[in-house]
Amino acid sequence: MADREDLAPEVEAARAAALSSPVRWRILRLCLHQARTNKELAEILGLNPGSTLHHVRLLVETGFLTPEEPRKGTRNAREIPYRATRLSWRGSPRSVAPVLVRTLLDEIAPVEPEDIVVWRLGMRLLPEDRAELESRISEILEDYVHRDSEDPGAEPWSLMAFLHPDRQPGPPGSESAPAPDRDRSSRER
Repeated sequence: MADREDLAPEVEAARAAALSSPVRWRILRLCLHQARTNKELAEILGLNPGSTLHHVRLLVETGFLTPEEPRKGTRNAREIPYRATRLSWRGSPRSVAPVLVRTLLDEIAPVEPEDIVVWRLGMRLLPEDRAELESRISEILEDYVHRDSEDPGAEPWSLMAFLHPDRQPGPPGSESAPAPDRDRSSRER
């Protein structure tokens, strides 16, 4: 992933708050490949339009969604379609990880199990190997984000990966292994 930009604390706080809801993450995903109106989003998410509009406005105010040209809807009503800006890819604070897990569970609930590919493994890594792994995964993901195809035959897919320290209990009477000591704010991504 690209390095996070330096933001004023109030902007960073507003963006973190905007990403604190699984509903807003789902809106971003729904608007990633196709611009959608508030009404369309409300219908897809099973929410009332007023609640959905609250989420949409917050995402627009913080730069995660952008409005497109208004269009005429049913009965000649003015509708504004919104498109995700991909800002969440580059500016997501790490504190959103638990929200992303809840969002993932919501998003995969209707997906057939045979359509989900899962990898899970455990490793023992030196700090420099962990940093290299994270960097290489980020490079691969950046490559595929830039390949994002507008071809009508291209299908939308989602990928979520987690890299986390294992918290395994030690033998009876001992303490759990301590968390790795690292300064995450200074690492290269």
